[in-house]
Amino acid sequence: MTKPVTPAARPANPRFSSGPCAKYPTFSLEALADAPLGRSHRAAIGKAKLKAAIDGTREILGVPDDYLIGIVPASDTGAFEMAMWNLLGARPVEMLAWESFGQGWVTDAVKQLKLDARVHEAPYGEIVDFGRVDFDRDVCFTWNGTTSGVRVPSGDVIPAEREGLTLCDATSAAFAMELPWEKLDATTFSWQKVMGGEAAHGVLILSPRAVERLESYTPAWPLPKIFRLTKGGKLIEGIFRGETINTPSMLCVEDWLKALDWAREIGGLPALIARAEANAKVVNDFVEARDWIANLAEDPAIRSTTSVCLKFTDPAIADPAAFSKAVVRRLEAEGVAYDIGAYRDAPPGLRIWCGSTVETADLEALMPWIEWAYEAERAALSAAA
Repeated sequence: MTKPVTPAARPANPRFSSGPCAKYPTFSLEALADAPLGRSHRAAIGKAKLKAAIDGTREILGVPDDYLIGIVPASDTGAFEMAMWNLLGARPVEMLAWESFGQGWVTDAVKQLKLDARVHEAPYGEIVDFGRVDFDRDVCFTWNGTTSGVRVPSGDVIPAEREGLTLCDATSAAFAMELPWEKLDATTFSWQKVMGGEAAHGVLILSPRAVERLESYTPAWPLPKIFRLTKGGKLIEGIFRGETINTPSMLCVEDWLKALDWAREIGGLPALIARAEANAKVVNDFVEARDWIANLAEDPAIRSTTSVCLKFTDPAIADPAAFSKAVVRRLEAEGVAYDIGAYRDAPPGLRIWCGSTVETADLEALMPWIEWAYEAERAALSAAA
């Protein structure tokens, strides 16, 4: 095999990590100068900033007026576990998992909360059969499997009439995919995903049905202070006005506000969705034209447009894990792609973030480098044989 030709163009921003994700393209530290640093989040200015973060989130996502939005601790994990610990137990539960984070929620439900749970699982690259899911039970699932590159195809898989609540981990979907709010009762995400915000802050969105559950049901297990959403059987409404359970970073809040400003400037949710879809198309078109690499999700209907997961299919690669890591190292050494290795629990390969803050031109520049790295590693294998 001849020595591969080094591509001429380079991505202007080589940050394709699936979390924390790339900052929005116009980001600068100077943009955060208005952050009320050294001030209490309970002061008027802190409360105003937090309320603006909630109101802006509602505006961009199109969350219904009668849904509640709260900023909560511990990123998406904290938000989703808060939903599980507060809402589950009143009904039997359906747990859906097709990637590592969904498996984590299964562990919480079965081993920690010890619920009456039925588990539906699918291997990486596939999704469960929603026709077998009983939505008269409470149902927990991820909308977009960040580690598997698989997403729910549409809200049509959830029936309009159902007795149970739906708990949706939407952390790699919110701001990049349409979410059917009328079919989601507890929805969570983290700032550091699609909008490229800073880490450690989660968002919990509750439907009126979820609020009714909170005020009519008391879980059998104790709730730590950091999880409590009710007091004396009534919702703690301040959480959903920006009166956070613990101290938020006002620097991170300012960063979130500026990311929302950028979203407004480019055209809101439709523009954010379009950017992610255009980015994913660049990767998928590249993959479809080659026989040595493939999308982990074979069915195009369930392919993620944010966390695109790929696998090497060249039969000459005896050790896909070692080969994939070598490709990742080579790309990072060249400074053209950072943090694009598959998640540790996923099949070996690449995971390229295509969310809304990534520029399409950077992905177009990256694709020849992936081919270059593949050919270089393939040549090394041939030389060693």
